[in-house]
Amino acid sequence: MARRRAAYQKRKQNKFAMMLVTLVLLMLILAVNIRKSELKEKQAAYAEKQQELQEKIDKEEARAKEIEEYEKYTQTQKYIEDVAKEKLGLVYEDEIVFKTEGE
Repeated sequence: MARRRAAYQKRKQNKFAMMLVTLVLLMLILAVNIRKSELKEKQAAYAEKQQELQEKIDKEEARAKEIEEYEKYTQTQKYIEDVAKEKLGLVYEDEIVFKTEGE
């Protein structure tokens, strides 16, 4: 009889241990899934930010190219002529200038 009782208590303890192990595993799975969803949200946010930064880089590269082209233009004779006409009002000797009444 004592043997039966000991076997019954041992079986009861095994069931309790199995329940605890199952509970711990379920909690770990839940924690991993929660963390996984948080990381996916962060990944989406970082991908969006990366896209925005890439667009800014592209705009700045285009702007740098425009500045480079303008720099080349400012070193030409045409630029000097345009500035002289626009800012200083200078004209060539054989050039005829017509002015409207408002000027």
